[in-house]
Amino acid sequence: MNDELNVTTKLDTKQWSEFVSNHPKGNIFQTPEMYEVYNKTKKYEPVFLAVVDSNENVQALLLSHVIREFNGFIGSFSSRSIIQGGPLFVENDVGKEALKLLLIEYDKVANKKTLYTQIRNLYDTSKFKDVFLQNGYKYEGHLNFLIDLTKPKDELWATLTKNRRKGINRAERQGLIVEEIKDKSLLHIFYEILQETYKNAGIPLGDFSLFGSAFDKLTPSNKAKFYFAKNGNECIGARAILIYNDFIHDWYAGACGDSLELYPNEFLVWKILEWGCENGYKTFDFGGAGKSDEEYGPREFKRRFGGKLVKYGRYTKVYSPKKLCLAEKGFKIWKKTGGC
Repeated sequence: MNDELNVTTKLDTKQWSEFVSNHPKGNIFQTPEMYEVYNKTKKYEPVFLAVVDSNENVQALLLSHVIREFNGFIGSFSSRSIIQGGPLFVENDVGKEALKLLLIEYDKVANKKTLYTQIRNLYDTSKFKDVFLQNGYKYEGHLNFLIDLTKPKDELWATLTKNRRKGINRAERQGLIVEEIKDKSLLHIFYEILQETYKNAGIPLGDFSLFGSAFDKLTPSNKAKFYFAKNGNECIGARAILIYNDFIHDWYAGACGDSLELYPNEFLVWKILEWGCENGYKTFDFGGAGKSDEEYGPREFKRRFGGKLVKYGRYTKVYSPKKLCLAEKGFKIWKKTGGC
């Protein structure tokens, strides 16, 4: 059957967009627009592959982004590839063969560019899990929360825990407001808030250009929104969401450490849920809740919004185990020194 299928790195943008849009699991992270965002982000390199049949119909595709923190030899110890919400493939026998071929050809490319690939699932892949395992990928039980936005707003509010509702009400009484960022020049404030949060958590943050390119490419078509939580004229919280079809994806978030008692994180999430509910969206994807067998602080924050806990998991394939071991040791040192 493989003789009828061909791998390509070039696909008509319209055909690519239509395949993702019409796919039942289609999502923003596998679109040509996200390719352009990654392509204009420093330290990122997009990798795209598709499998077409003899009639040039798409049977499978994937978009990954290789993140390389440094240049040269040292960079080879910091490179990783992320496939968010993919691969996407036709869920029949031909599509399954296309998926096999896609993974084989992708790994040939990724093996030369990165230490490992991580596939972050946005949907249940259990029916096709054997394909990933047979191609050397290992499954990890990562969790996530999905919130149903089709409920009436009062029912959505009722699903929040008592303490979460209390915090949001307190934020409102203290005069917090949520403001959408319309002026790109304000993104540097947005980024500074994220930097503080990510540094405190000991987690690397993407380059500023990631947010600039997303603002340029996605906000005009309503595929991304950037927000501030404000206390008077002071920006104390920041959140970015990605939007596709009926889904809202929580993307990046941060808050000023000296303003957490004002509940900017809680207030921002609720206002986004409220907006999504009022504008006909169906699902809010909370963007991950950690490994099922490990403690993860943000999981409790997200749980209190009353979403459905799912375990779609991730697949990981390591290409250079020795280098990865050294890189992990280096990352631990980086965290101990404050991420500087």
